[in-house]
Amino acid sequence: MPTDGERAAFEAGVKFGSLYHQFAGTPVALDSAESLARAMEAAIENQPHCERVAVDVAEDRLEAAIEDAGADYVELTGRFLDVEVDVDREGTRAEAHMELVDGYPLMELDRVD
Repeated sequence: MPTDGERAAFEAGVKFGSLYHQFAGTPVALDSAESLARAMEAAIENQPHCERVAVDVAEDRLEAAIEDAGADYVELTGRFLDVEVDVDREGTRAEAHMELVDGYPLMELDRVD
C-alpha cells in the first residue's frame, strides 16, 4: 500500500498534470496573463485535497515571445509559468513547484510532511 506521503505527492502531481495539460495552448497576451493565472488557480483549487495554488505568468518571457512572434498573443506553454501547489491528503501535506530550468518547465516535489 502507498504511504500517506506517497498519496499526497501523487495528488500534487495530479494537480500539475491537470493545470499544465488543461491550459496549454490557451491564447495569452500581456493584458490577459493575470486573469488567466487567476482562472488557472481557481480551476485547480476545485480539485480534492488542494490547499493552495499560486500561478505566476512570467511576463518578461511572455513579452519576449510575443515580440518574437510579431503578434499580439502567443499560445500558453509551461515556459511562461511559475507555479506552486500545496495539497493536504488526510493530514499529510505535500508542497511542489514548477519553474523554468534550462528552458524546460520542471515540476518538483519540495516537501512532504
